Amino acid sequence: MEKEKGGYVYILSSKGKRLYVGVTSQLRIRVSQHKTKTDPKSFTARYNVDRLVYYQGFSRIEEAIARETRIKNMHRIQKIALIVGLNPTWEDLSEHWGKPMPAFDESKMRASVRFERKACPTEV
Repeated sequence: MEKEKGGYVYILSSKGKRLYVGVTSQLRIRVSQHKTKTDPKSFTARYNVDRLVYYQGFSRIEEAIARETRIKNMHRIQKIALIVGLNPTWEDLSEHWGKPMPAFDESKMRASVRFERKACPTEV
């Protein structure tokens, strides 16, 4: 029996908000290919569409492909609503991939706050 392979549907944006919708089984590798312009003649390379602004994972690649088809058939305003729902600032979600995380600093933690329950006027 063949092992099921998951997949991702993703949306890339340029700084000017030009959009590209794609599907892949290896999101990090595919986004890296867009960022390094592996295919200089591609749409994403020509228009500098290299900011990952939305992605969604699926357990099966077929599900990701079906979702990609639905998103590609959406009007632009619906795609923007999808992005803003997940990523309101249009941050590049892949910006920190592969970069080291800062060490945990316990001294920056705040003390826990205890809330006391006050009686409601109807409970008095």
